[in-house]
Amino acid sequence: MINQRNYKHKNSKFKNRVYQWTKKIPRGRVASYGQIARLAGKPKSARAVGVFMKNNTDIPNTPCHRVVGFDGSLIGYSGRGGISQKKKILLEEGVFFRKNKVNLSLSQLKA
Repeated sequence: MINQRNYKHKNSKFKNRVYQWTKKIPRGRVASYGQIARLAGKPKSARAVGVFMKNNTDIPNTPCHRVVGFDGSLIGYSGRGGISQKKKILLEEGVFFRKNKVNLSLSQLKA
């Protein structure tokens, strides 16, 4: 049986690390959900990172729009305007695209 209290505590520590890493993504760069999960210490938790980005309450201090799919796909954006707004913001910040995906070789966070 899972100890709910211990589980929530561990999950909140991971969540805080996810948000801290996300805050380190500078303008003009992106990171993948999996990359943030690895940097935060749980490499198999990319989906959890997605949930945290969806529920981000610290916008714009935690730039969830700078987190993308492993292949540069613009996956999810809960802000007004959806995916098209996410792309517009990233373009304004200087992120490079190849068709409808972020060009990760030019724009991925090096960490």
